[in-house]
Amino acid sequence: QVQLVESGGGSVQAGGSLRLSCGASGHTFNTYCMGWFRQAPGKKREGVARVDSDGSTTYADSVKGRFTISRDNAKHTLILQMNSLKPEDTATYYCAARRFYCPSLVSDYYYWGRGTQVTVSS
Repeated sequence: QVQLVESGGGSVQAGGSLRLSCGASGHTFNTYCMGWFRQAPGKKREGVARVDSDGSTTYADSVKGRFTISRDNAKHTLILQMNSLKPEDTATYYCAARRFYCPSLVSDYYYWGRGTQVTVSS
């Protein structure tokens, strides 16, 4: 089975930074669309950022200019650099993948990690 494991979450004060990583195994990493999603209590899971197999990136409006997604195909690792964090960024962050193409819907991603918690205090 495909395994995705997130790490790097924690608690920070508003304005601080965190760097999340997602290690992937069990698939050909460089052929996959990879994305970061988040879910806060009582809210739907939402897309944060994604990177296509060709390196093209897309960001949610709420994180543009603050977050940066990147991938290291040789190391099978996905990164989310989060700067200028706000309390509203508090959520469980998930790594997800689908081969070849980036879906429009969250439900169309095939593989998911178990999440890492990010808490931003004011």
